[in-house]
Amino acid sequence: MILGQIPEYLEGLNPEQLEAVCYEGNRLLILAGAGTGKTRVITTKIAHLVKQSRFLPESILAVTFTNKAANEMRERAMAIEPSCERAIIRTFHSFGAWFMRRNANAFDLRSEFSIYDEDDSAELVHSIFPAFTKRDCGDYAFLIAKAKDYCLSPDSPNLDFISRHPEFRRIYSAYEDRLRSTGNVDFGDLILMPALLLEKDETIRNRTRQRFRVILVDEYQDSNIAQFRLLQQLAGPDSMLCVVGDDDQSIYRFRGAEVKNILNFPKVFADTRIIRLERNYRSHQAILDLAHSIVVHNENRLGKNLLATRPGGNKPKIAFLDDQDQEIEFCAHIARQHVKNEGEWKDIAILYRTNAQSLGFERLFPQFDIPYRIVGAVRFYEREEIKDMLAFLAILANPRDEISFKRVVNKPSRGIGASSLDKIISFAFHNGLDLIEASRQSIASISRKGSEGLKEFLSLIEEAKASLHRDLADQKNPGDLGSLISDFAQKSGLLEFYASKDRISSTHKKENIEELVNAASDHPLSSEGLLEFLDDVMLDQSRQKNQDNADAVTLITMHNTKGLEFPIVIVTGLEQGLFPRNDEEGDDIEEQRRLFYVSVTRAKNQLYLTSCRWRRIHGKLFETMPSQFLSEIDPSLYKMWGDSRNKMRAVPSQYRSSSTVAVSSQSDTSTKKSEWTAGMSVYHDEYGNGTVIKVTPSQSAGPLVIVQFETGKTAQFFPKYTKKLERIKN
Repeated sequence: MILGQIPEYLEGLNPEQLEAVCYEGNRLLILAGAGTGKTRVITTKIAHLVKQSRFLPESILAVTFTNKAANEMRERAMAIEPSCERAIIRTFHSFGAWFMRRNANAFDLRSEFSIYDEDDSAELVHSIFPAFTKRDCGDYAFLIAKAKDYCLSPDSPNLDFISRHPEFRRIYSAYEDRLRSTGNVDFGDLILMPALLLEKDETIRNRTRQRFRVILVDEYQDSNIAQFRLLQQLAGPDSMLCVVGDDDQSIYRFRGAEVKNILNFPKVFADTRIIRLERNYRSHQAILDLAHSIVVHNENRLGKNLLATRPGGNKPKIAFLDDQDQEIEFCAHIARQHVKNEGEWKDIAILYRTNAQSLGFERLFPQFDIPYRIVGAVRFYEREEIKDMLAFLAILANPRDEISFKRVVNKPSRGIGASSLDKIISFAFHNGLDLIEASRQSIASISRKGSEGLKEFLSLIEEAKASLHRDLADQKNPGDLGSLISDFAQKSGLLEFYASKDRISSTHKKENIEELVNAASDHPLSSEGLLEFLDDVMLDQSRQKNQDNADAVTLITMHNTKGLEFPIVIVTGLEQGLFPRNDEEGDDIEEQRRLFYVSVTRAKNQLYLTSCRWRRIHGKLFETMPSQFLSEIDPSLYKMWGDSRNKMRAVPSQYRSSSTVAVSSQSDTSTKKSEWTAGMSVYHDEYGNGTVIKVTPSQSAGPLVIVQFETGKTAQFFPKYTKKLERIKN
């Protein structure tokens, strides 16, 4: 294409983007790094194929993963070429349903079939196996859905990969038989069944390939095994197949995403052209350099180097803090300084690994007069599992609380039906009794199953009341309110109930309950402590309702930041055991490193990373070590928040939390000369003998020691946090 003849809609594309849009070979992998304009490329390519290459819009199939992304793709393509409205631009599952309804006879279905969601699937399991609990039915429905994502049928020899339960194969088979008899399909079938049909039916496969001459896939790194199998059948030898994605941003393995799909694409599809989009329009180069320093430690990647169109910028900063309260104050300090310098609250995003970590910010930011919004999650105190725990506490405080009583007395199910509950409440009202006493007197008048469940609940309440009214003076260890919540969560079955939901839906409800335990552990185990805690919760909630402001700090999990960007990003909780977890290794640890990379590349102008020495877990303080990911970063790429303690002391007292431990002006390690020096010989349990080549001081974390080992490996250590590195005499 002659430079002077470039159409207006192609103007502004950089050379790599232009090449990707105009390339018309049969196989193309667009490896699009963070912030490199991939959405513009794929939508422009759709329009270009219609406008210049004379493909019929109906011959183009473009698939992605969310309705929002599909709609945006369609609208942007239509803005360039209106006839793109006739192209098939859908989510994977929407395309599967479209394909199945048009080939219903081949699937032995009526085109009016219904699609079962997760709850419907669990109900179907229960109808086949009525003796199973609802929890078991949900677990099995989840495992069946996972099996279909991996293209595994009930008789697949590899089904043990999904579950080693001896009955799972039989349950899966019975489920499939019953589902087929209903004439309906479930969500997993929308991908699996088209893939299998196209594999075996040559006539339909050839007809489909003739219809769709061009196939484009967005966010290809998020595809699963079944979606890969479907794509293989859709793309014939003469099809134009183009996939767009970033192996370094594959972070949804827990949902079934398989990063190997993009890594192996050039091997599976011969003569693949790879075009790398590496010009980043979002971040300063200093941020991209640190991001690269993180992800380069992954072995399974195709590799690329992001180059900023905005060079330079301030180096990212790492702050080592005492505990999560100081971490919150640090974030508040950064936010207030930014606004003081005429910035806006909405410029700032605070990232964390799990939703439970938002609680501290939700509790303290209102006290600091900092507006905030939570993205992709319900506010902490509005979450189902938290409201259940608070309902239990409310009953202890006020046994006449009808709403709280009804919420938790039969959860998880104890066989207490709605009619029994109405009878208890009516009895209490007409006899002037509280609901606990009314329940006790109503045991004989309800069903046997319900009475047993009611006795169980009353026993839990009586045990909790005894703990509250125990004479604290006679106790060596008086305990805290968090232990009361923890005991109830375990003994009531609610903790396991929500742990089961976590396994099914990849949520963090169990961790949220544990975070509530942490918050309550600051209060004594007494009636006064209970009332004080409930008052604090109500005040926090009333403050939160006034924080829904467009100009507000964003609180968000790392996973939910995909596709977003912010001028200032603070990534919190970078401690071993939290991020990454101690049980993560191999492919899991590589995915968590990619998650860190995604988090870092959300920052446009400034990036801060925080790690706490102490963190409250299960209501108790634990000393932690910095995340291994921090030690993997080249020290020349960041600055220590060296005098962060002095800066923290500058935060006005009215904005400091009452529970924060007083902070000294300097740490002990900064007041004396480092015991570690360059040239010193050292020994490490895993790496052997080595020599210190550089020592970088920091006030709160102690010195950062960089060691060159005899094996050739270079590693970084904070000796304050590891006992594996020893000094040896020369």
